[in-house]
Amino acid sequence: MIGIDLSGKTALVMGVTNSYSLGWAIGEKLLQAGAKCIFSYQGERLKPALEKLLAPYEGTLTGQCDVTNEAELESLFAQIKAEFGSLDYIVHAVAYAPRASMEGRFVDTTQEDWNTALSVSAYSLVSVARHAEPLLNEGGSIVTLTYYASQKVVPKYNVMGIAKAALEASTRYLAYELGSKNVRVNAISAGPMRTVAAKSIPGFTSMLSKAAEMAALKRNATSEEVGKLGLFLLSDLSSGITGETTYVDAGYNIMGMSFE
Repeated sequence: MIGIDLSGKTALVMGVTNSYSLGWAIGEKLLQAGAKCIFSYQGERLKPALEKLLAPYEGTLTGQCDVTNEAELESLFAQIKAEFGSLDYIVHAVAYAPRASMEGRFVDTTQEDWNTALSVSAYSLVSVARHAEPLLNEGGSIVTLTYYASQKVVPKYNVMGIAKAALEASTRYLAYELGSKNVRVNAISAGPMRTVAAKSIPGFTSMLSKAAEMAALKRNATSEEVGKLGLFLLSDLSSGITGETTYVDAGYNIMGMSFE
């Protein structure tokens, strides 16, 4: 039996807000596999919930970081250097678009909301990778989270679909540039799941049921399945995979139509 032992490895996990976060689904797998982790949080209001999640894992660190704040990014990576010396893995589970930009028509997206969504949800991966590069060990791996609305129209996903498309393109460019250092960069495209971010999508409940009806497996994927894929993509078991967007959506993305 092949197991995944990450003892001696170090990881940064970004974007965990509660136990339903997909970042937590991956981060928990890293902890269970023996990796030393630091979890970043956006502001003090999110710290107590994160610390409660981490309570069973002694020695796990936390650090504040708003990805749009250059000073906080610098402070976070200075903390990582001081505590770990180097870094093996990054889980980038950061995304945001103003609710107003998802409630109305896409054509009415304001420049401000566009810039916010693209900056937080896509550019942040580039910024994080740039700050992390000096610390990343050979054989390191970065994983981010995307969604199928980057490829096909999902009504009311609006500007976030554009942000996810930019995120996937950024994954490929980063994979190319970091490849010479033997650092891999991949994206996980998860199907619809009940997360904090999902609450901001109008009609999400309907989206969830329709996706399950359409999917090849006739169900939605689970956060547990996202966590297992994340662990695989971060570990050496996926050493030949980079620049890819891998779907874990119970086969929804392969379907053209359904007669059932």
